[in-house]
Amino acid sequence: MPPGAARTDRASEAPSAGRSRLGRFHLLGARLALMIIGLIGLGFTYVPATAQVTPGESLPVREVTLDNGMRLLILPRPGAPTASFVVQFAVGGVHERLGTTGIAHLLEHMLFKGTTTIGTKNLAGEVELFPLMDATHDTLVRAREHKDSAEVRRLSERIATLEDSARTFVDSNEFDRILSRAGAQGLNATTTNEATIYFVELPANRTELWFALEADRMQNPVFREYYSERDVVTEERRMRVETNPGGALYEAHLGAAFAMHPYGVPVVGYMSDLEVLSRTDVADYYRRYYGPNNAVVAIVGDFDVDVVEGWARRYLGPIPRGDVPPPVLALEPEQLGERRVEVEWDAGAQLRIGWRVPESLHDDAPTLAILTSLLAGGRTSRLHRRLVLADQSASGVFASLGPGSLYPQLLQIDASPITPHETGALEAAIYQEIAILAADGPTESELQRVRNQIAAGSIRRIQSNLGLAFQLAESTSVLGDWRETFRYSERLSGVTAEDVRRVAAQYLVRKNRTVATLVKKGSQ
Repeated sequence: MPPGAARTDRASEAPSAGRSRLGRFHLLGARLALMIIGLIGLGFTYVPATAQVTPGESLPVREVTLDNGMRLLILPRPGAPTASFVVQFAVGGVHERLGTTGIAHLLEHMLFKGTTTIGTKNLAGEVELFPLMDATHDTLVRAREHKDSAEVRRLSERIATLEDSARTFVDSNEFDRILSRAGAQGLNATTTNEATIYFVELPANRTELWFALEADRMQNPVFREYYSERDVVTEERRMRVETNPGGALYEAHLGAAFAMHPYGVPVVGYMSDLEVLSRTDVADYYRRYYGPNNAVVAIVGDFDVDVVEGWARRYLGPIPRGDVPPPVLALEPEQLGERRVEVEWDAGAQLRIGWRVPESLHDDAPTLAILTSLLAGGRTSRLHRRLVLADQSASGVFASLGPGSLYPQLLQIDASPITPHETGALEAAIYQEIAILAADGPTESELQRVRNQIAAGSIRRIQSNLGLAFQLAESTSVLGDWRETFRYSERLSGVTAEDVRRVAAQYLVRKNRTVATLVKKGSQ
C-alpha cells in the first residue's frame, strides 16, 4: 500500500507549527474518504452509498445559493448537540501549471495562519517586513540559478532573521486556539487533485462563531510565517517522497502513467517549484481562485435551519466572487503499449500496476468499483486469497481507483513480495487472476460480498454528521447535486457478473497498463 494515504490522503503529514493536520499530502493516497467512486473496504477509498440508504435522497437538506455563487447544504439532524462543517473549494492539483506545482497544498497550510485581526499583535509592524522578505527571496532564487551556495546560505539566513522579527508581532496558532477553546474537534484540511477541503466539528451553540471565523479567513487571510511554513512543506516532501521508497515509487508510477495529464504531477508539488514559490505567488493565487463561487459548504447538526441560513447570508454573503480556475485541457494520448519504470532503492522490493480506466462519471465506473473490490477488497478478495494466503508470496495486496475522479484515472494494484519471492512472480500471479476473472466473471457470492461491504460502509458513514457533510459537499462539488451520491447506489446494485467480466477484459490488458517496481540497489 503506498505510503501516506490515510491515509489522508494520505495523509497525515508533518505538523505545522505544532498542529498535526490530517491530510494535506494528497500525493499518496486516498482522499480522506471523499471519493464518490472508490474501492470498497480499503484504506484508500470512500465507500459509495448503497441501496439501504437511497432514501437519503429525501433528506431535509436545505439548498441555498448566495448571490456571490456560494452553494450551501444545510441539514438539521436532531441528536447530539453538535454541528459539522465542510468547506470544499473546487481548486486542486490539476489546476496548477509546471512552475507552480504544490501551490494549492501550500495554500492549505497557510489558511491556518490567521487574518488581519486573528494571529497578529501589530499588523502594521508585521506586514511592513513582508516586502523585505519577498525581495530577499527573489534575490535568493537568482543566487540558486547561479549555484552560488554561499550567497544562498546568506540570503536564507536573512529571510529567517526577518521572519523572526515579524514573529514578535504574531500570536501563532490563535485561529486554532479560538476554535479549541470553543470545543472544536477534528480541525483539519486536505488537498486533493481536484479540491481543497477544510472541516471541523463544534458544539452546536458555537455555530455562529464558525461563520464569523470562516468569513474572516476567506476575506482577510494574512500569509504570515510563509517562508518557514514553506520549509515545513518541503520537509514533508523529503519525508514522504525523497527519503521514502514507497512514496518515490508512487510518484514515479504516476509520472510514467500520465505523460500529459496533470494527474501525473504530485499534489505536494515538485521540490524545484516549491523552492521558488513566493509569498506573493501564493497570496495572489488564493485571491484569484478561492472565491465563494468555487466553494460548497455543507453543515450537518442539531440547529435551527432558518437561523443557520441567516448567519450564512450575513457572514458569507458579502464575500466577493473570484475567478474560475483554469480548465484542465490536457488529454492523455492513447497508450500504445505497456510502460515500465524502475526505482532503485536500498529497501525491500515493491510492485505497482495501473491500468487506464475512465473517470468516475463514466457508465463503467460502478462496475470498475466492484471489480476493484473483487480483486483486492479485503481478506476474501481474489488477490488476497491467492498471494497472501495460498502462495504466501506477498505481505499484502491492495487496490484503488485514482489518483482523482473527474478525469480518466488508474485502477491500481500494489503489493510487496516476501523473500524469497520477487515482484515478477507477484506480477504473473496477478495477471493470471485477472485473466480468470475476465474469462469467467465473478460468482454471485462474490458479488453479494461486495454489496454487503457497500451496505455496511454506507450505514457507518451516514451515522456521522461529519461523514454525511463530506458526502453532501463532495457530491455537490463533483456531481452537481447532493442526491447523486445516493442515486449512485442504484447503479452499483445493478452491476452484473457479465459487466465485471466485460470491463476486466476491456481495460485490464497489457497495452493499457503501466508497471513500476522498486528494486534493490546493486541487484542487477
